[in-house]
Amino acid sequence: MTDTPKPIRIGLQVQPQHADYKTIRNTASAAEDLGVDILYNWDHFYPLYGDPDGLHFECWTMLGAWAESTSRAEIGALVTCNSYRNPELLADMARTVDHISGGRLILGIGSGWFEKDYDEYGYEFGTAGGRLDDLAESLPRIESRLGKLNPAPTRKIPVLIGGGGEKKTLRLVAKHADIWHGFGDPQVVERKLGILKEHCAAVGRDFSEIEISVGTEGEPEEVGPKLRELGVSQFTVGVGGPDYDLGRLKRWISWRDGQKD
Repeated sequence: MTDTPKPIRIGLQVQPQHADYKTIRNTASAAEDLGVDILYNWDHFYPLYGDPDGLHFECWTMLGAWAESTSRAEIGALVTCNSYRNPELLADMARTVDHISGGRLILGIGSGWFEKDYDEYGYEFGTAGGRLDDLAESLPRIESRLGKLNPAPTRKIPVLIGGGGEKKTLRLVAKHADIWHGFGDPQVVERKLGILKEHCAAVGRDFSEIEISVGTEGEPEEVGPKLRELGVSQFTVGVGGPDYDLGRLKRWISWRDGQKD
């Protein structure tokens, strides 16, 4: 853990499945009223669990709507699939949502993995390694386009890269990300952070510049202190429709507010 730990932030992933849009919008607004720091959705075309052909909505159209319907929390995808959009277009979309939201967008991105999305929408699934190579090619293109757009983004849009692949993904985090998002218990997170530090050293990146984010399914008193000791500062709870239960989110917000650092 660094000498000056980053402040604790609580995220909520409102999974856009099995619910009508009014319910999704109201859930995002309710979470913001509770004090959540970041609101995420995800970038898929079909539900990931439950009825595989159940209700589902598209990611970036929703982020544009959230940019107007919320006012304080940061917003973003956890995560955008790199395969589904031209990198230059994605940069322009991100810049636009950044402006609509008044500078609250986080650009979450990953290489993609859900084969049904690819097959149904006509994208080439390929291999995991190939999709990571495509992400490695896209990230500099996104950065370049963000630097050319007029008007420019309102801020340096934070880039979040999700995934724990030790050879390729974490190296991309070291080179390009402001936030790394992973999953797992403290032992897994500790291992991944050790490898990320090695990649940072190899590419000349200051590891302390990267915010560490973890998707958590546990209770805050159980896993929060252990992850915090490792330097995790962003803790994200996921909720799915049709009824979005914010009980665990409330407990994580309460835990955040009770911390001294």
